[in-house]
Amino acid sequence: MKKLLLAAATVFLATTIWAKPAATISGTYLEVRSCDVYTGPCFSNAEMGSNGKEAILTWSIQKGMWNNIDLAGLNVIAVVRTKDTLGDIKYAQPRGKAVLIVDARANGVQRVALVEFARARAGKLIGEVLCTRTEKITATIGDCTKAGTCASVKAGKLVNISPRRFCVGDHVCGNEYLYYPPLTKIRHATAAFAQLFAYQGGDLGIKWASVGQRGAYVGTFGHK
Repeated sequence: MKKLLLAAATVFLATTIWAKPAATISGTYLEVRSCDVYTGPCFSNAEMGSNGKEAILTWSIQKGMWNNIDLAGLNVIAVVRTKDTLGDIKYAQPRGKAVLIVDARANGVQRVALVEFARARAGKLIGEVLCTRTEKITATIGDCTKAGTCASVKAGKLVNISPRRFCVGDHVCGNEYLYYPPLTKIRHATAAFAQLFAYQGGDLGIKWASVGQRGAYVGTFGHK
């Protein structure tokens, strides 16, 4: 019995000495897609195969580290284009081509960590990174629970996003629901109305500036 207790105490002590506390990273998230995510089957069926092949994902990191690199206060954006409509990720996730935009305030090591973080969070969605750009990024992302503009993301002249909370006039057919879930794992996901959804870079072979679409999500993320 004494030998068993001694062995258990030894294992516990070794675990206590060598185990490192898990690093955490958290912040706010904004996603916009070129199709309605809050919609009814009639709208989604009409868009399937033609719209919803483009998306912009923004992570605004409030605190934490990635691969032992402090990323607090920095932002990273993934602009993604796929061949198919980005649908329900529970069943299939098209692999897309992406342009990653990292915060100009980040140093060289932090930029590498931001790219690795974005690829890890997006998973299979980012199948190929065409290039990485460095831009001044401003990101203010609210929870979209109050009327009016609830977020704003800008990255130089490349990205401009401005969503607002839904209002009565956004319920068109009366049977809308969250038809498509967010493209990444987030908490407190809230759909929003994209007043402006623009990408003006040339690396994806397409530019766009869309207005008035029920295709945005805001939320928070955390990683341990």
